[in-house]
Amino acid sequence: MLAAVGLPKPCVYVSLSIDSVKRQLMRTLFSVSLLALLFSSAFGSVGFHQLSVLDPPGKTRSVAVWYPSVGEPASVAVGPFQQTVVGDGPIVGTRLPLVLISHGTQGSAASHYDTALALAEQGFVAVALTHTGDNYMDQSYAGNRKNLIERPRQASVVLSYMFTVWEKRDHLDPTRIGMFGFSLGGFTTLVEAGGVPDLRRMQELCTTRPTAPECLFIQQRNGDQLSPAVLAPAWTHDSRVKAAVVAAPAVSYLFGPGSLMGVRIPIQLWRASNDDQVPDEWNTAVIRKELPVPPEEHVVAGGHYAFLPPCGDALAKQAPQICADAPNFNRAAFHREFNREVVAFFRKALAQ
Repeated sequence: MLAAVGLPKPCVYVSLSIDSVKRQLMRTLFSVSLLALLFSSAFGSVGFHQLSVLDPPGKTRSVAVWYPSVGEPASVAVGPFQQTVVGDGPIVGTRLPLVLISHGTQGSAASHYDTALALAEQGFVAVALTHTGDNYMDQSYAGNRKNLIERPRQASVVLSYMFTVWEKRDHLDPTRIGMFGFSLGGFTTLVEAGGVPDLRRMQELCTTRPTAPECLFIQQRNGDQLSPAVLAPAWTHDSRVKAAVVAAPAVSYLFGPGSLMGVRIPIQLWRASNDDQVPDEWNTAVIRKELPVPPEEHVVAGGHYAFLPPCGDALAKQAPQICADAPNFNRAAFHREFNREVVAFFRKALAQ
């Protein structure tokens, strides 16, 4: 009876099917392992180089670039920090997304090097410029309207350079461009994304809040932002920017009713709960109110400078204001989480 119903044959068939499945599974696992190996080797290192960008209406601009690479990493200085990168290494990958980084007042292209590294490790090209007239060596524009107007223009000049002149530009995807800005770099980013500030509002703020940190800064620098404006400026906007991370944005009071209606891209907004440089009430609160699309908002229990990388001993002695944190705040631990969130946001917002 058993032979009549053919039970032995199905048993042989099942055995052969199991062996076949095993072989197929082994081939699949091998393929996945090979791909993982290739991927990890392709994005296992970060290439780094520095360049100068010509800007005929202004000055030659210093720019730092991080990107996926291969090779033997070594310790390389970037500003006051040390990083492990492949100096001038080859670039790996095609159609890579790019994130432009704008620093705060008195900063430089090195100001957010750890975030740039985190982006490059995940397949992004991170480009940071040193803003002319507002960096740690040159404060000639600080406190003046020229600084606010020039910063977005400078950012667009660098962005155009990367896609038209940079020797590795063929590896970039011109449809996937993001921007990261901290403090006055956050203001720069919002203007770049379509924001139209009203410079007259600075005088309004300082009349009602004369001790506001922004007002004291302008007075210390003998700036012109509190004097009557003569002409309405021509703001630089760049539609190539498709997503932005804005951290502790400064002078946000300048974005009055309707000023941010042109900002239609995804925004990740960060603020510090103990920020004594750009208080939430007339900065990030204004942005939350005026953005037409609610941002992805994060709050960190730190101060304004929590968004800068952890300081070494030498920098802490040289610039204690930007390095000191509250006793219960671990800046290194925060930056690991901060960088993960920034990378995740750009990966989603700039998905291919």
